Amino acid sequence: MKRTEIAQIMAAPTLNESVKVMGWVRAFRSNRFIALNDGTTMNNLQIVVDFEQFDEDLIRQISFHSCLAVTGKLVESQGKGQAVEILAEDIQVLGGNDPEHYPLQPKKQSMEFLRENAHFRMRTNTFSAVFRLRHGLAYAIHKYYNDNGYYYLHTPIITGSDAEGAGEMFRVTTFPPNQAPTNDDGSIDYKQDFFEKPTNLTVSGQLQAEIGALALGKVYTFGPTFRAENSNTSRHLAEFWMIEPEVAFYDIQDNMDLAEDFVKYIINYVLKHYPDELAFLDQRIQNMEKNMKKEERRPMGLLETLRFVVEGDFARISYSDAINLLRSSKPYKKGKFQYPVEWGKDLQAEHERWLVEKKFKKPVIVVNYPKDIKAFYMRMNDDDQTVAAMDVLFPGIGEVIGGSQREERLDVLQSRMAEMNVPEEELTWYLELRKFGGAPHAGFGLGFERMVQFITGMGNIRDVIAFPRTPGNAEF
Repeated sequence: MKRTEIAQIMAAPTLNESVKVMGWVRAFRSNRFIALNDGTTMNNLQIVVDFEQFDEDLIRQISFHSCLAVTGKLVESQGKGQAVEILAEDIQVLGGNDPEHYPLQPKKQSMEFLRENAHFRMRTNTFSAVFRLRHGLAYAIHKYYNDNGYYYLHTPIITGSDAEGAGEMFRVTTFPPNQAPTNDDGSIDYKQDFFEKPTNLTVSGQLQAEIGALALGKVYTFGPTFRAENSNTSRHLAEFWMIEPEVAFYDIQDNMDLAEDFVKYIINYVLKHYPDELAFLDQRIQNMEKNMKKEERRPMGLLETLRFVVEGDFARISYSDAINLLRSSKPYKKGKFQYPVEWGKDLQAEHERWLVEKKFKKPVIVVNYPKDIKAFYMRMNDDDQTVAAMDVLFPGIGEVIGGSQREERLDVLQSRMAEMNVPEEELTWYLELRKFGGAPHAGFGLGFERMVQFITGMGNIRDVIAFPRTPGNAEF
């Protein structure tokens, strides 16, 4: 008999017919009731076992997370908690386990313990929900851009440019460790390396996406990016995924409209298609916060937070107005902000969250930042002090999107590059995009893991990517 997925059975049960299911044991109660899950849904399917039908040796092989194939009649459940169940007629153990040594046990496990056993953590309810949602978000992103006429562009993973000017990049080389050939002046002779120049893992696909936008009109990237930042915080990864749309003939206002429409779409998509996963994660957070002090709890429940984002228009303010609002706020006057609030300094998460959660009580887009704290490619405003940059701020985490209108004027771009010590010879092609058929254009970047973390409510970004890469950790 052909296997039927549990999600299919739950969606369209065919009562009093024989079915065959395969999955892992989530629970085995009273040696009679097996909760089976095959990964296709949050919900377990109850298997009712009649001992008189089965050999005791077979029953003894069944334990937590054993893998089974079960054939039996699908009937209306006689107990609470499930609509249907299977009366087992045949059970095969496809893969057992040693209960005494299996790392996971049928009890609450700490996040750190599960990170240390990441090859098993997707088997838990929490992580199976997270990774189904991650898939749903990825699909929604591609669907949004495809349905709106964008072209998916694969930008290089290996690059010779530093789009962010951060310098924290992973070097790519074929030179043996400590044996790189040198020139007469002692510098490394990259002409003997594979690419004949210094190369790195990319930190952004934006600059290359601009090439696509100035030919195809509307493009987007969705690929891995890398930062060699030696940080062990709950917000940082060395390898993560970025979504970066780039659009010709867009200005900063168009860019803000796109960002708002985009994030509302993908959040609405998971609200519609993954209600069980979101309800489970919402309840998980409520259970975690039961014994916390009020000030330690999230400002809103998970589902409430997601609806908070999608149900109204985002507030839009200038950076200068944001600074003025923050300096007139009660937390500032009472000295409760940890970081200074001064024009010319970047906003910190505590400032961003105050704007969203306290002042406007809605997501906020801050626009027109001081030029000295932003990248060279952002379009200079007429005041010669600010650039057409924007950040989209969400409750709980602050910035989720950063973007700008790009500087399309060749002379202004050259001036900015000189001002910020960006060598023209390394970006000749980028300048030529302006010299030959240049056009106004804009775009932004969304960190995929940051968005998955926001939508799932997970406290650590390492828990929303299957195999996190962090300082000292490159397992699997």
